[in-house]
Amino acid sequence: MDFLEKVKGFLMEPSKTFDAVRDEPLEEAVKYYAIIAVIYSALFALMFAFVGSLTGSMMGFGSLGTMMGASVGIGAAVIFFVMFLVFAIAGAFIGGVILHIFVYIVGGRKGIAQTIKAGMYGSTPYLLLGWIPFIGFIAAIWSLVVEIVGIRQLHELTTGRAVLAFALLIIVGIILTILLVAVMATFIFGMAGRSPYGY
Repeated sequence: MDFLEKVKGFLMEPSKTFDAVRDEPLEEAVKYYAIIAVIYSALFALMFAFVGSLTGSMMGFGSLGTMMGASVGIGAAVIFFVMFLVFAIAGAFIGGVILHIFVYIVGGRKGIAQTIKAGMYGSTPYLLLGWIPFIGFIAAIWSLVVEIVGIRQLHELTTGRAVLAFALLIIVGIILTILLVAVMATFIFGMAGRSPYGY
């Protein structure tokens, strides 16, 4: 399948498309993911530059303000572009490893590469549409659904088991976040010499 066929497939027919890429090597998914990550980063970068120039105009400095704002916007956009690509690629692998723990718990035995592929291909809706204000949330939900389909198809699990893997991931993530906040609060209030509970 070529790039555009995959994009259309993961957006419109994810189940069928995941079946088609089941035997593809992980390298193909990485190439695909890198392209859509670059597209997302570039679109977000353009938004940064636009907002920067708009801010400069609204500051009341005329063309000078517009130029200053554009310069700041472009600088921030370039930094964001590079940072996002680095975090996107690293995050896809790290997130894939973490998700695979829960996929394995629910019975997924087709290998970690299939889990990472599901995550990379499943990111299609968000990376193509997530930069659009207000639509980003819908695109994120859409991507979650596509990733669940990917785990189901690539690991040959039931829909229920695929959903359970993500539910466990979310629950454990929430618990760890609460524990982290509690530890930080205890440390901060401890440094201040008093209890966070008022005694």
